[in-house]
Amino acid sequence: MFLGKAGFSSLYSLADEPIRKTSHRLSKPLVGDDGRIYACSERNFFAFESNGTISWTAHLNYTCNTGMAPVQGGKANIYLVAENRVLKINISDTGTSDSAAEVFFGPQPGQGSPGDIIGLSVSTSLSSVFINVKNRGLFAFSLCGQLLWSAGPMLYQFGYRQGCKKNATDCYFTSVPVIDLCEASVYISNTDGELYSLSVRSPHFRWVQDFGSYDKMFTITAGNNGRLYVTIPVKSLVFALDVFTGNVLWQNSIGPLSTTECAPVVDSNGWISIGSLDGFLYSLSPTGALKKFPRTARLDSVIQVNPLLDCSGYAVYVAQTEMEGKMSRTIGEYTYISAMKPRTVVFTMMVPATGSIYWSQSYAGVFSSLLSDSDLHHFVLDERILLAFAAASKTGNPLPCRTIRQKLASTCSQAKPKCLSIYTGNERAILLFLLFESAVLIILAGLVRFCFIFWRKKKIQGQNLGNFLEKRRSLQLKRKVFGRTITELEQKAAEEAVSNEVLEELSNLVREKEGIEKKLSTTYSLGRDRAGGLRSKSLLPLYDGKSRSYSIQGSKKESVTIFHTLSDTSSGETSGERETSWNFDEDKQSAVIAKDKGKAKADRAVEVGSSNDDEASEEKDEGSPSGPSSSSRGFNKPFFVEHALDEPKEMKMHVEGEVESKEDGSGSTWLKRRRTFSSAN
Repeated sequence: MFLGKAGFSSLYSLADEPIRKTSHRLSKPLVGDDGRIYACSERNFFAFESNGTISWTAHLNYTCNTGMAPVQGGKANIYLVAENRVLKINISDTGTSDSAAEVFFGPQPGQGSPGDIIGLSVSTSLSSVFINVKNRGLFAFSLCGQLLWSAGPMLYQFGYRQGCKKNATDCYFTSVPVIDLCEASVYISNTDGELYSLSVRSPHFRWVQDFGSYDKMFTITAGNNGRLYVTIPVKSLVFALDVFTGNVLWQNSIGPLSTTECAPVVDSNGWISIGSLDGFLYSLSPTGALKKFPRTARLDSVIQVNPLLDCSGYAVYVAQTEMEGKMSRTIGEYTYISAMKPRTVVFTMMVPATGSIYWSQSYAGVFSSLLSDSDLHHFVLDERILLAFAAASKTGNPLPCRTIRQKLASTCSQAKPKCLSIYTGNERAILLFLLFESAVLIILAGLVRFCFIFWRKKKIQGQNLGNFLEKRRSLQLKRKVFGRTITELEQKAAEEAVSNEVLEELSNLVREKEGIEKKLSTTYSLGRDRAGGLRSKSLLPLYDGKSRSYSIQGSKKESVTIFHTLSDTSSGETSGERETSWNFDEDKQSAVIAKDKGKAKADRAVEVGSSNDDEASEEKDEGSPSGPSSSSRGFNKPFFVEHALDEPKEMKMHVEGEVESKEDGSGSTWLKRRRTFSSAN
């Protein structure tokens, strides 16, 4: 008999001679969560205890498919395929009962067949049953039998075809649908060697990966840990895929496999294990690290069946068959193994992550004698059946059993989802686009703010916005021109004596500038202008009927008063005479001081108010330096006029302001500086 990558294999009957003469052959077994083994034979469904005795039997009206193992759907139901139908068996009804089995999917008596059923998967946590029908597609049903959706191997999205790129005519799904419980995904392959990822909630493809260059036949195993494993028996390769993208994370070579249906099992540590015809158990870590068990295999041993997980999820059971003779040869890419009949089978329980072996026993031991005395002597036995009973009996298993929920919690926590970028183009172009988009959003936000705050003003409703803004810009330019001219004239007046015409011109410029500022803060305001907020130094004429003076106020609380009085006599003071006096008085904030050879006389304090703008507005600005002031105590009222009737005609200029704030013994906290400039007229 030849065993190898070409797919030639054989399972041998290992029981006693009387048992080998029976014609009853069991289907692939299912090790249930309750520790029982479920299998069917012809039109009967059996539930075995772990010691080999039959717990109960259900009669089927259809012949079951022995090549497909039953599937458990929760604690109460078992699903199996029989004559292109899916039957649901209620395991709560014990004993033989025709009503225990009902048709879940398929034609009723007298109806035509829907097609060959290739695969069946059930998930109670997702409340879904998935059935693959040849040439028809994948069907998703609820647990109560309602059709949720169906999908074919080809799907047109955004004008492009997905799936069956090489052959759109004879392409169909060929594998058993595999469910990833952690990611709620379904995986299935087609005749072209393409692997599909679908959501359990919709028929849309998440991704499609092509393995046709390796082989069109492969097996799929869900890791439930963020990885999906693809085994290609012909090439003896194992691939690990990212479940989110379908990209290959790593690949590794293993020994020759017996059939194209060989698939690994994944334990709770994330290790995958698969047996080979070279007698080794190949175990790979989640990162692809490889281990082989046992360390030194017997030359005449082979592993033909898939390992099974124990109830804890951490250990695996392996069946290693010892042959009377075995030969191996390699031709091209294929390895052929020929072997004689088997002598015995060694069952082993081990933990691949650590390499610890907890139990090992040959078939000729106590375990085989117990099974031979049970109800199993009515059936043909092979390594697959015996391995299932070894796993269900928990012989030599020191590890505590865990529920399905606990197993999934440990494996799903190993998944590391990646943050996928929705952009796959040039990163520099994407960055520039995002910057441009941000600039556009900022501009739009500014326009919205402008419209919301300013457009609703009543003064521009019904007017032309362009004319309004043009007039506003014109006023702003005039204000700048007046500001520069006023600054130049003020500097000139502060540094040297100027004529009355210059002072009058300066005063007129100040009034015109204030009028423009008032327009900008009222009529042509956009809500951001403040009346007098940017007002420059003011120069205002003060006139009391006999004398004329001009007052200048600086930005540092310093005032300059220039006045001209008429007299018939000339002063004895020279034009270069300068006098300065300091006074400290806590209670007095302003004073009028005149000095003439020890005889000082204060005439009066003059209050002068600033006038209106060019619109003849009578509104008053109290905070303006040119506003009205009325107080004889005028430290903060910088405009005053000193006039002596007995003095000769002269021109005087007084400068006063805060120079320094001090505190003497009497509590005085202010200092006033005064300068007097006199010139004979």
